[in-house]
Amino acid sequence: MSTDQRSNGTELKGTVELTIAMVLSGTIGIFVVESGASPFNVVFFRCVFGAVALGLYCLVRGFFTDHNFTPRKLGLAALGGVFIVFNWVLLFSSYKNTSISVATVVYHTQPFYVALLGVLLFRDRLTPAKFGWLVVAFGGLVLTAGVSLSDFRSGGHSAYLVGLGQALLAALFYALSTVITKRVTGVRPHLVALVQVTLGIPLLLPFASFGAMKGTGADWGWLVGLGLIHTCLMYVLMYSAYQKLPTPKIAVLAFVYPAVAMLCDWAVYGHRVSLVQALGIPLIVAASLGVNLGWSFGPRRPARSEGTSGAEAVSAAPRTVPAPAGRPGSAPADAPRAEKLTIGESR
Repeated sequence: MSTDQRSNGTELKGTVELTIAMVLSGTIGIFVVESGASPFNVVFFRCVFGAVALGLYCLVRGFFTDHNFTPRKLGLAALGGVFIVFNWVLLFSSYKNTSISVATVVYHTQPFYVALLGVLLFRDRLTPAKFGWLVVAFGGLVLTAGVSLSDFRSGGHSAYLVGLGQALLAALFYALSTVITKRVTGVRPHLVALVQVTLGIPLLLPFASFGAMKGTGADWGWLVGLGLIHTCLMYVLMYSAYQKLPTPKIAVLAFVYPAVAMLCDWAVYGHRVSLVQALGIPLIVAASLGVNLGWSFGPRRPARSEGTSGAEAVSAAPRTVPAPAGRPGSAPADAPRAEKLTIGESR
């Protein structure tokens, strides 16, 4: 078999893995709603079942040997976990106050938070192109939110505004976790994810209401599924796919997640987005791809063939999208480094 054939086969396998992972991610909202549990209880038991499943997987694969954790890296992973856990709580709360469709699309503003945090915390340069995509994303967000004057009056619609705020805050928490866990280098993302979900158990214990779980019965299956399917299996597929795929394909496949989430929301709960909201969705999608793939609004300047500095060469190098932190974790030690996330983590 030639090198090209092997490369094509590897990319095809990664495409299948990431597509399955994104389809699974799109079903999270159904599992959350059908469980009937409060957001704190949902996330608590997701952490419990997810930690067990991920721990067994890491043990079988021998990941605990030469884990490369240092006290600093472990502390950073834990700090990122704090934001990831409460990101889930906020997002799952938003499902109930808005809808799975609206919450998921609004949640996909995370890449822009990552870009802004880079500017504020690490003095990254906010290029005109990035600023332009941020403006496009904001316009898409305004349309997708579907807020009217009646929503600002006291009454039955106030919960909708709260839900929008929860989705936006969840996106911010996810971005903060991304920025933090990006610094955990040389450690397998599976182990970073394991640290974060394990931390969620004591972190959410004071907020969990075990009395409310009496009589849950068959609904326990939805919670177990969140831990085994959406926390272990989904992460394993994503982390494997990220090592096999180029950035453009990852960025495009990432939007299988919101598409499936919206389809599920319509098929199961009959929730439809309005025409105005539908106009905002492609704006957010285009802006997210623009930020992640470095699209510009005008023709690019021709690359300089001579006299290119080392820093310019590095900045021009292709990058890949890292494993999501909510999707939590960082790229494996042997995987290409990246700076942007496209995938939203309801996960």
